[in-house]
This record gives sequence, structure tokens and C-alpha cells, in this order.
Amino acid sequence: MKKRISFLLLMFLGIVILDGCTDLKEEILDESSTTGLSAKQAADGLIAPVYGRLFDLFNHTNYFNVQEISTDEAILPYRGGTDWGDNGIYIAMHQHNYTSTDPNLLNTWNLIFQGISRSLTAISELPANTDPSAKTYIAEARGMRAFYSMLSLDLFGVVYVKEDPKAVSKILRGSEAFDYIASELVAIEPDLTTTAGPGRLTKAGSWGLLARLYLNAAVYRDRYAASFTFAAADMDKVISYCDQIINSGQFQLSPDYFAVFGNDNHTNKELIFAIDQRNDLPGAHNRMSYFSISGDQFPLPAFPNANGTDGPAITSDFYQSWVDAYGADDPADVDPRFYKQNMDPSVTCSADFNINRGILRGPQRGLIRVNGAFVKCGDGTYQVGPLFYVTRNKPAKPVDFTLQVDYTQAGSDYNTGYRVEKYEFGRKSDSGRNKGDADISIVRLADIYLMRAEAKLRKNNDQSSALDDVNFVRAARTATTPAPALGEMNLDLLLRERGFEFYWEMLRRTDMIRFGKYEGTWTEKTNSDKNKRIFPIPQNAMDGASNIPGYLVQNPGY
Repeated sequence: MKKRISFLLLMFLGIVILDGCTDLKEEILDESSTTGLSAKQAADGLIAPVYGRLFDLFNHTNYFNVQEISTDEAILPYRGGTDWGDNGIYIAMHQHNYTSTDPNLLNTWNLIFQGISRSLTAISELPANTDPSAKTYIAEARGMRAFYSMLSLDLFGVVYVKEDPKAVSKILRGSEAFDYIASELVAIEPDLTTTAGPGRLTKAGSWGLLARLYLNAAVYRDRYAASFTFAAADMDKVISYCDQIINSGQFQLSPDYFAVFGNDNHTNKELIFAIDQRNDLPGAHNRMSYFSISGDQFPLPAFPNANGTDGPAITSDFYQSWVDAYGADDPADVDPRFYKQNMDPSVTCSADFNINRGILRGPQRGLIRVNGAFVKCGDGTYQVGPLFYVTRNKPAKPVDFTLQVDYTQAGSDYNTGYRVEKYEFGRKSDSGRNKGDADISIVRLADIYLMRAEAKLRKNNDQSSALDDVNFVRAARTATTPAPALGEMNLDLLLRERGFEFYWEMLRRTDMIRFGKYEGTWTEKTNSDKNKRIFPIPQNAMDGASNIPGYLVQNPGY
């Protein structure tokens, strides 16, 4: 189905989100009686909200925060001693000192359970709809409920289950929660389409989620284990679902790595399941491109107010993993995933300025902005040159990204830490904070190959086949010289490879837990408490459930 669901139909729905974690439901008006919508329009209006808050869930301060800033990849200090302070919540996240009153954890929790609530509304209402699309939409809604439940299990260790919107949810944990999610994803697969994606859940999308679920089965079944036992049967499931996706022939690895995260990536054949961010959809705001770069980097000639924010940087530990991999070679010269130079450093005037992508180091050049307007050259093109912290009232301080970044005064300055510009800056984003064009990847083909490689290693230490899968992904990036083939493979090398392939894609925390690295030590983090493998249930949710004694129990250690 090529036609996109019109999110404008949301205006007809009268959605009401009800507070409280024990009564997850929404009230929806009868579209046919109050608006005269056709059955198809009513069906579209029921399924649209199921996907509608993914924009917010996967934004920079919610899911990105908990999945990246909690790990060895990303760190967000008080910039200049003041900016991004936020009462220390980003420092607490990175140091594993997060608490049940963290507002970003509460936002993430609420958005997940709004997704579950909206899914249940669609599941309850769609059976009465007479349009042929209703059967597929029911499957999508059930699949999305399973996806949100998978996030809830991964982050908070709990899953809420109910079929009657008026009933009280049953809370599942551990193996029960895992089995419920797996059974739902298996049950809906026959009724999903193969062509509705990547912005909607398809058969391949459900296979990808199942592969990810089974890969993490050992973690989800025994969260606090001293070491995880990966059952051969689970790894067989991972391999089987990955094989189905690869053998379907629907998807292919992108020759240009950064095209996977570009403004036109909705049609990129590497994406299997993604958040549709095309900016003609209300509410779309991919903020991944603005979050890390400097407040004095203005990537769009058309919009002199669209800039960065000097947010998170990569840690020196994560950068060192690239150095260790390539030794005397600069990773920018040998691995096309590390950096893409779009701007000739010798250019001083440009008609078509385009910011560099990937991991940005050292002095930065860009559009020169004075008194809110870009300076032009004599021929009418835009002046390009070294950047300074003018917006921070430090016009003599160059925008020069350094390796050092930590919580010291020197390590927290605006320029500290190498930055990430992985997703392309939205070409229609007049503020840099909205209208992001690039779809956000949830499942893509490279992950399928690397999950299959990991399952082969964990099942019977099949290093040869795992190495083939990893090298196949590395060799596919032929838009420039691809990364050199690896000569060996083991679990430590595979985790490193996942870091290179998926940095900034909100997979790192889940990966580090599965590989037994989350209790490790890295820049500004020494906490080794295994209770931190899952987050505390937000205090607001605990309070909301207090009318039922013993119904909702806080996670250990909080």
C-alpha cells in the first residue's frame, strides 16, 4: 500500500489520553456519525494515532537520552557551566545515578504507554470497520502494541497486558513478558503486508523485531544474571528471522552509508522499519541533526536561524575504539562510516553549502553569520570560513572540537568533545528543531546481518560465518572506498563493529547490557550496580497505581 496514512485525520478523532498506569485507554468519537467519514477514512483515523507519537518517543531527550547518554558512546556535560544543566539529569543518566523522578524517564514511560493505549483503541474499534484495510490495520496495531511493550520490557522490565479497554492491565515481567511479546508478533505476521513500510509495520518489520527480541531473550528472562546464557533455540530463531528478511530480496545495503540517514531516506532500501519523518506530516521533528553540533554551526543557507545546540559529544573511550581498530590510519580515511566530507576546506565562497557528516573533529568551517544574516561574497554566493562562538558571546573562541570531554570545567566547555552529525539536517527546518526530513531507523538491513552474525557466534562460535556477515556489510559501502575486511571475529570485535555501524542510533544501551559491558567503566562513569540494567518505574506511575496495594512494584535498587 503506497498511499500514506493522512495524519491530518487526527483532527476528527477527539482522542483523550487518560492518566494512570492501571487504566490505559482512550475515548474516541464515532467518526461515521459525527464527521461523515468513509469506512476507509475511519480506519485510517484509528491506525494513524498508533504511530503518531513515535516522533516524540524517539526524540533527543527521551529514547535517545536513555539509550545513548547512559552508555560509553555519548556524554552531555553542563556546557559552559550552564547550558544543558537541567538539574543534573544528563549527568545522572551517564553515571547511572538516575532516579524515579527523572522527567525524561517519565516522558519516555508516558509516550510508550500512550502508544500501547492508542494501539488498544485501534484493536478494539477496528473489528467493526467494514473497509478491507481493517484486517491489516488490526495486525499493525497489535504489532505496534508488541513493539511498545518490547520497549517497556527493555527499559523498565515490565509489560502491561489487557484486551478489554475497560479492564485493569495485568503486569508481566521476565519470561512471561517475553513470551507474550513473541506470541503477539508471531500471531500478526500473516495479516501484515510486505509493501507498506518503512514507516509502517510490515512482515519484514515483524521479523526484524522478533530477531531482536530473541537475541535479547537471555537478558529479558533473567535480567540480573551474573552472566547471560544464550539458548541455542533462541539463537536459531534469530538466524531464521534474519534469513527470512535477507532471502526476501526486498532490501539491500546502501552503497552510501550516510544516505541511510539522509533527507531522502524514506525510499532507501536498507530501511526495514522506521519512523516516517517527512516534514509534510504534522509533528515530525527529527532533532538528531541539531542536537550535537555547535550553536554556531548554521547548515542551511535558506534559514539563518537554524543552528545546533552544543549538546552531547562522543566520549574519548568511544573514539579510542576507532583508533584501536585502525592504528596508524585515520578512521576518516579508511572507514566511510566515520566521516563524510561534503565541504572542500579550501572553499571560501559557496553557492550550495552542505555541512560535513559523521564524527566531526577539530576546527569547524561553515557559513559566516553576522547580525542574524549570512555574509555573501561579491558574486552573491555565501562566505565560508572558520567558525567562532559568536552566539555564546565569545567571538574570539573558535569552534574547535577537542577530544577531551568530561565534567571538569575545562572538559565541559562549549567546544569539548567530538560531535556527531549522522542524520542530515532537514532542508526545510527553519529553526533546526523541527521539520526533520530523515526517517529515524528502527530496524535496518545492516542490523539483520550483524544480529545473524552474533547469533552464530553465541550458538556454536561459528566465527567464519559471522565474519562473512560482518565483512559483507563493511564491503557494501562502495560509494567511497569501503572499510577493509576484518580477518577475525569474536564477540568483543562484534560489539566494536556494532558501535561503528550503529552509533547514535539508540541501540547502544541494549547492546552493552547483552554483551555484559554495561557495568563497566568509561569517561565519568564507574557505577557497576547491575540494578541499573533497567530504569526505575517513574514515581508518578507508582503513585498512580497506589490505590491497588501490591499491584505495581518498583524495580530493585530504587
